[in-house]
Amino acid sequence: MKRQTSMPENAVADGTRFWINGRLRSEQEAVIPVMDHGLLYGDGVFEGIRFYRRRPFRLQAHLRRLADSCKATLLSLPCSLADLSRAIDEIIAAFPDDDGYLRLVVTRGSGPMGLDPSRCGPPNVILIATRLEMVEPALRERGIRLIIAATRRLPVDGIEPRVKSLNYLNNILARMEASRAGADEAVLLNHQGRVAECSVENIFIVRDGRLLTPRTVDGALAGITRQAILELAMQHEIPADEAPLTPYDLHTADECFLTGTGAELVPVREIDGREMPHCPGPLFRTLADAFAEMLAGG
Repeated sequence: MKRQTSMPENAVADGTRFWINGRLRSEQEAVIPVMDHGLLYGDGVFEGIRFYRRRPFRLQAHLRRLADSCKATLLSLPCSLADLSRAIDEIIAAFPDDDGYLRLVVTRGSGPMGLDPSRCGPPNVILIATRLEMVEPALRERGIRLIIAATRRLPVDGIEPRVKSLNYLNNILARMEASRAGADEAVLLNHQGRVAECSVENIFIVRDGRLLTPRTVDGALAGITRQAILELAMQHEIPADEAPLTPYDLHTADECFLTGTGAELVPVREIDGREMPHCPGPLFRTLADAFAEMLAGG
């Protein structure tokens, strides 16, 4: 549902809005210095947040994860989480649609060339409100195709997967690999050959009525939507576990689906040329309906 309003000065043609360091800005003003270490070295963190009927979904969980990412990377937030919450309300109010997607970014800030961040700052805080459709409706209905990428998930003892950093080159290479193979998305394995996640989503499988998803210690992000699905499974008395998974588990699953803030819930119809027995499967439909009810209930 769209509000019928004239386009304000801080808008662009597609409705995208920008908020940087304390205020809404036009597209021309929505810039950061070229010496920002977020740009030069990927030194920063972010969150993707969906909002429905102008209410951000699980905002406090996202803000807590952002704060944890900042703490883990020794990045000082220049404002409180309460200030960020108010900024999010401000940019959502300025957005033309009731539903949309937010990107919240905190960069290290400008500093001298070189990896040492001690002379950087202050951090830049950026909010972008936009429309985002990661999967076309027709493809979402019939399911997507996956490949298991040769590109591996970075090891947990290198970059902790629970930190949502700005450095996504590993994930981008895996997605490019999927595109070259004619697939829609890539599954990344960790250095032990266990399933970690997809390039931008968590992955679930169903085997004999049991719901399984990779553990964070195997390289999976502690996804907000992932957690919501685990909670819904419990409410519907569906057996669900975080477990070590291998390609064999994916290839022999009864159902498979992906979850993520951007993607929401997406069924999988094929992995490495092997068709899923059910897509969308009965358990996926149950959880998708329950997730829709969760969103409708706020």
